Amino acid sequence: QVQLVESGGGLVQAGGSLRLSCAASGRSFSRYRVVWFRQAPGKDREFVSAIIWSSVSTYHADSVKGRFTIARDNAKNTMYLQMNILKPEDTALYYCAATSRSGTVQRSSDYDYWGQGTQVTVSS
Repeated sequence: QVQLVESGGGLVQAGGSLRLSCAASGRSFSRYRVVWFRQAPGKDREFVSAIIWSSVSTYHADSVKGRFTIARDNAKNTMYLQMNILKPEDTALYYCAATSRSGTVQRSSDYDYWGQGTQVTVSS
């Protein structure tokens, strides 16, 4: 089993930055694909960014490319999402998720473990 705990959300003005963290316990991330999704009120859950732990390959949704960066700290078993130039449309509950199975990076049903989410609110 893997337990995921997100942190780092908050309220920020448009143009500002936040860094989200996702700490894993119970098992090393070394063979996992780890991802951030977000969900705004009344909308479907949306893929944001992903990292393949072993290769450090990264993927980003078009809506966040050039603004968000995903990284991992192997020693801390923690993943980070650095969010810059935040926009009001980035407002959502952000979840981290993980899986050791193969699958589609952007598909939420392909992930087995989920955190509780951390709220990001961007004011205009």
